[in-house]
Amino acid sequence: MPSYSLTEPAVFAFVAIPLLLVAALAWGTAIAYADENPRAGAGRSAAMVAAGACVWMGFTHVVATSGVLREWDRTPPPFALLVAAIVIGAVALAFSTLGRRIATHVPLWALVGVQGFRLPLELAMHRLVGLGIMPEQMSYTGRNLDIVTGATAIIVAALVASGAGGRRLVALWNVLGFGLLVNIVVVAILSTPRFQFFGTERLNVFITYPPFVWLPAVMVLAALAGHFLIFRALRITRTA
Repeated sequence: MPSYSLTEPAVFAFVAIPLLLVAALAWGTAIAYADENPRAGAGRSAAMVAAGACVWMGFTHVVATSGVLREWDRTPPPFALLVAAIVIGAVALAFSTLGRRIATHVPLWALVGVQGFRLPLELAMHRLVGLGIMPEQMSYTGRNLDIVTGATAIIVAALVASGAGGRRLVALWNVLGFGLLVNIVVVAILSTPRFQFFGTERLNVFITYPPFVWLPAVMVLAALAGHFLIFRALRITRTA
């Protein structure tokens, strides 16, 4: 693993984007409970959710720093347990009471727009390839087309907010984005030392180091939960 520094913008992006996503979750929580609680109550709910997200970030940072995630010879490898926790966490968030309220109260265009974080993320990931930190197959010059999701999220959100786009556009975009997310997750897993699908010279180990561990632990979790929330919001609006 090459040396790196937070002074490099592409590396710092792996700190800044997760923190912005935590802020977005807190904002969504405040909106979700604004009609039920007084302003102070909604603020407390948002603060509690943000605190829980920060605890998760702190926990995964400590685990990555300890080196546990790089123990690939264990069965199951600790990283596999992290992946399982991410999927469970995304499903739990999206289909919880909080998820239902977010899907109901947060505007659909905002749920789509949040996924725009994947555009600067992909640009940062491409830079990591140049720094020798990340294997190329995980960038848009390789097998990762998730930059399309990030770029189109901004366009689709603007169309929906202006009234020029509707539920069908969002549904089609959400299916596309979900598919591209699954694609890069599969590529990332196949690139780990456990599988070495793309060769021993192109291994995905950087995500087991801080702050890059927040790519799966926060950003992939947020992207996955976001897609589920959009599906849930579309279903709620159809029923209404």
